[in-house]
Amino acid sequence: MKIIIAGAGEVGFHLAKLLSYESQEITLIDTDKNSLAYANDHLDIRVIKGDVTSITILNEARINTSELFIAVTSSETTNITACVLAKELGAKQTIARISNSEFLDQTEVGFTKFGIDELISPEALAAAEIELLLNQYGFNDTYEFEEGKLTMLSLRLSRTASFVGKTVREAAQVFPELHFVPIAIQRFGTQYTIIPRGDTEFKEGDKVVFMTSKGGDEELFELSGKVKTELKNIMILGGSKIGYKTARDLCKGKFKVKLIESDKEVAFECADDLPNALVINGDGRNVELLDEESISDMDAFISVTGNSETNIMSCLVAKSKGVKKTIALVENMDYYQLSQSIGIDTLINKKLLAANNIFRYIRRGEVVAMTKLTNMNAELLEFKINSKSKITQKKIKDLDFPRSAIIGGVIRNDVGIIPLGDFQIELGDKVVVCCLPRSITQVERFFF
Repeated sequence: MKIIIAGAGEVGFHLAKLLSYESQEITLIDTDKNSLAYANDHLDIRVIKGDVTSITILNEARINTSELFIAVTSSETTNITACVLAKELGAKQTIARISNSEFLDQTEVGFTKFGIDELISPEALAAAEIELLLNQYGFNDTYEFEEGKLTMLSLRLSRTASFVGKTVREAAQVFPELHFVPIAIQRFGTQYTIIPRGDTEFKEGDKVVFMTSKGGDEELFELSGKVKTELKNIMILGGSKIGYKTARDLCKGKFKVKLIESDKEVAFECADDLPNALVINGDGRNVELLDEESISDMDAFISVTGNSETNIMSCLVAKSKGVKKTIALVENMDYYQLSQSIGIDTLINKKLLAANNIFRYIRRGEVVAMTKLTNMNAELLEFKINSKSKITQKKIKDLDFPRSAIIGGVIRNDVGIIPLGDFQIELGDKVVVCCLPRSITQVERFFF
């Protein structure tokens, strides 16, 4: 696939890096020669120095033959303009990064009419991820398909988990109706990802990813030995776009929110716009301030300042004060690999969230949603079944499905189902598959 990326900043470089691993033909455009030089030295891609809204530059990038144009510069206006031009010049699909999340909520403005197929906001994606993590706070990672018809949840197995030492088949027999299934396991102390089968044994320390239908999260709580308590009091450090949007969204629900921001002007703006949140102007790195604001009474602490180290350290302080759930925003991917070992419940990364959102466009078959599993070498893909899909011809147990992939769930008539071997997929179903990179091509053949 020929892909053009406009913007060699954090999101653009990360996308180019991930897509180049997929052997895609990537062209990266930016005005910053240093950013392009770094990308050119480290990635097997083509780089062009120039303005992404220049028709001459777009033609130089051979926009008329491109299958996907992604505009992810730091300027929302530039991204929208570039996508409009790219579509007019022949790009098949266009994606624009925006910072104003209002565009995502407004339906009266049809951006597709202007030539923009998809809008993404890394900040809005991060805020949505935080809210989902708080609603499923007992788990380390979450991802929803079709507004929660199916939900991916991950947890690390402690000694108290009742299915430690049992096989997948034995654990499933505890409940008469199956509302969850393990789809990936990372063995403690290794980087290997296992796609589990019926005879796979759960071990203490395993990080296990489950696909759940309605009620599955409750069953997992019971089996994992966790005690479910309600989260109510939330402290957010950082009045950035993510912090502001998270506070705004949480205030609409059951949560009581305290927002700490060091910049006086930003703090006053947040206070004016968030009447239901308590906004405090102060340095959240100051432990005395956190104690004064009763951090030990908080159920969750979310640190989303612009500094990864500040976010990590403040979350560690919160954890030491007995806070149940800690979430830190990090930009450095090296930190992202360390979430469990450093004692923070969840690290989130805007670049990875944006990349996951975009990745489905390069997959074959009608991919509705896609995410990469955190710190695991596997992908989750949601396919929509059409009349050409070969997967409808047999029961699941009779399919020659690769061993390094598993069908985790099916959505039929707006209902999430955990399918067993005798289940047969039908036209119109949406199927969620977990697979290792080596089996993606084989899996895709079943769906187109």
